Amino acid sequence: MQRRDVIKAGATLAATTAMPIRVAALDHPSMRQFEVTTTVEIAAPAAGLQLWLPVFGSNAAYQKRLAAAWDGTGSGRLRSDASGAELLHVRWSDGAQPQRVTLVQRLATWERTRPVAKPVLGGAERARWTASTAAIPTDGIVAETAQRIVGSEREPRARLAALYDWVAANTWRDAATAGCGRGEVASMLRSGRLGGKCVDISRLLVALARAVGLPARDVYGIRLAPSKLSPSLGKGPVITGAQHCRAEVWLDDAGWFAVDPADVRKAILEDKLDPAGADVARLKAHLFGAWEDNWGGYNSASGIALPGAITPARFDFLMYPTAIGASGSADCLDPAHFTYRIESREIIA
Repeated sequence: MQRRDVIKAGATLAATTAMPIRVAALDHPSMRQFEVTTTVEIAAPAAGLQLWLPVFGSNAAYQKRLAAAWDGTGSGRLRSDASGAELLHVRWSDGAQPQRVTLVQRLATWERTRPVAKPVLGGAERARWTASTAAIPTDGIVAETAQRIVGSEREPRARLAALYDWVAANTWRDAATAGCGRGEVASMLRSGRLGGKCVDISRLLVALARAVGLPARDVYGIRLAPSKLSPSLGKGPVITGAQHCRAEVWLDDAGWFAVDPADVRKAILEDKLDPAGADVARLKAHLFGAWEDNWGGYNSASGIALPGAITPARFDFLMYPTAIGASGSADCLDPAHFTYRIESREIIA
């Protein structure tokens, strides 16, 4: 039997098929709207299989989730992990039936630029985003490296700028890295091998920032459309494999401050740019305080525990479809065999 669920956030989708195209009222003068469809069909159905799909969040600085709906053969519900990351959780009790689900989400995005309002970060939130964790350590070689980079500088924005410049200059994008990388910061620093992809590079900056007392976090998401900044920094309309991790660091005079050193390194490699050239200098300066509007964020959860999992399952991050059955988990980095596809289309007024 087909089931459907509706996730409300200011608008409602009645179904995942034949949906009317309706552009929401503008909350921001440069707002864009996207419809993102994730289709999953399990290649080897099995009784007791469970699936988790990340759901876009809302953030007043850069995006608003308008609505989402799912349709499929399983039993599903919207759930949150302990950190607040939202996921669509689907179960199949019968392994004899096809196991399919389609999740359609509508998201509004806008250019994230330097904020002007004076924000406040509560004590509990400050403690959370400066904490040393298994996924994001701040002691040992991480602390030593961070202190060496910032030296005697005490002003927070200048400290962040020093860390950002160092990460952008000393890391590199390694095309052979699977997915978005693993983000094993201490191992990277101990080995001296600072190559990887967006999780590796963004998380390195986050860990270094926390190590000098700056609240910082990864933001896991996906590219939605082509980029105006550089050809490699966009995707669409098929966005399977376009997951991308950004970072943000709290500054008391600016709030959550956007940074993306990983995209600096991606553009250098894939667009064949001169690291010392003017194009890279402009891009690096732009991505210190701004994000382009062709990306949607899911969550900032690290060490995420999958809600509803029968056996404990914990992941450093979750921005890919994840399926777990009695025989183990499907390879989220192999969508052709896991059989999922993600597509994005912009809704134009």
